[in-house]
Amino acid sequence: MKKLLVMIILGALSFSAAEAQMTLSLDQAIEIALSDNPTIVVAGLEVERYDYVKKQTVSALYPKLDVSGQYSYALRKQEMAQGLAFGGKNTLNATASLSLPLFVPSVYRQMKLNDTQMALAVESARASRIDMIAAVRAAYYNVLLAEQSMEVLNEAIKTTEEVVENTKNLYDAGLAAEYDYITAQVQLSNLKPQVIQAQNGIDLTKRQLKMYLSIPEETQISVVGSLDDFRDEVLLGADYDVDLANNTTMKTLELQSEMLEHQEKLIQTTRMPTIAAFGQISYIGQEPSNLGGLMGGMAGGAGAASDKKLWWQYPITLGAQISIPIFSGFSKTNQLREVRNQQAQLEIQREYTERGIMLQVQASINNLLSARETMMANELTVEQAQKAYDISLSRYNAGAGTILELNSSQLTLTQAQLNYSQSIYDYLSAHAEYEKALGVDYAAEGEEDAE
Repeated sequence: MKKLLVMIILGALSFSAAEAQMTLSLDQAIEIALSDNPTIVVAGLEVERYDYVKKQTVSALYPKLDVSGQYSYALRKQEMAQGLAFGGKNTLNATASLSLPLFVPSVYRQMKLNDTQMALAVESARASRIDMIAAVRAAYYNVLLAEQSMEVLNEAIKTTEEVVENTKNLYDAGLAAEYDYITAQVQLSNLKPQVIQAQNGIDLTKRQLKMYLSIPEETQISVVGSLDDFRDEVLLGADYDVDLANNTTMKTLELQSEMLEHQEKLIQTTRMPTIAAFGQISYIGQEPSNLGGLMGGMAGGAGAASDKKLWWQYPITLGAQISIPIFSGFSKTNQLREVRNQQAQLEIQREYTERGIMLQVQASINNLLSARETMMANELTVEQAQKAYDISLSRYNAGAGTILELNSSQLTLTQAQLNYSQSIYDYLSAHAEYEKALGVDYAAEGEEDAE
């Protein structure tokens, strides 16, 4: 809901009776996804969970206070000898116990392990952010590509309609053959299915973008900018290198290695002694026993059973306890061997993964360079196709060219324009994948200025 309120203000929403219209820039789309996409929300909650895990570990160092109460009624008293029982029938007991850990090495090491677990959760959340940024960019570029393709096809239909109208006038005047008029109409009919397909493509790409942004289906969205705008922005800073310092996979492996080191030391701390202080106070009320038998059978002696008042006492105990592990059936030794085995596996995996990521980054750079060259070549092709179409149109209007020549040049121009749009999209997508491989995170404009 926060996302919708912000976008209503910043996106200049216009409402109709049935639906809402939302206009988004790429930065706004990324910020919404990083705020409300379920994947990102879950990753944030996972970081929060590990904060609670660490607090649970720290709580093991806090004093522990327990209070208990008990009431008992003796149906049959315990006898010291035949006919000689002791203890009252009614007994009340209230106890308070206090324990304070003084030296617990395993807890200290567990706290360091929790710090690494938190860092791993944060890195996992960052990886989710980077994946989401790349996905939103690709979806946003898809919308722009579909809309730009629609513009190209609409322009082609517009010019073809002008040719059809002009050919009809020439045919009516007896200056053009019926074949030319029919051919022009066929050319126009061939373009219309492509427009329908492009419209479906726009709808599908917008639905995909709304899914990433968790925007309701009934909300209509539009995007700002064009592929050419983003193409110019990327080309301004076209400097590609291979630096895996921020790659999320490599950072995750490093943190996993650090966790295994903490686990190894944690197992070793379980062999160390632990020291704790403790204290206990009890408040006991017991019905006095008839001690007449112990007093030579004197009736009415002190503490006679006729005295029904409870006898209260409060013993207090203080002390310290040390616990020294001696032997645990080689379980700790085998635990250490298991952890060291995992460390060896992780090191092999890390080296292999690093080579794979280096290959991935280099492939991304090659794709970028190839896409850029293709984009430049297609840009020149569009210029040449436009000139060829203008010449063929002038020749046809002057009666020197044929309708087939005109249709061919228009088809070539339309295809060149579509190829140019596709090459820009390919370049932008390759650039997004390149940044994803390097682990480049998103920073809002305000954050960039602050840095």
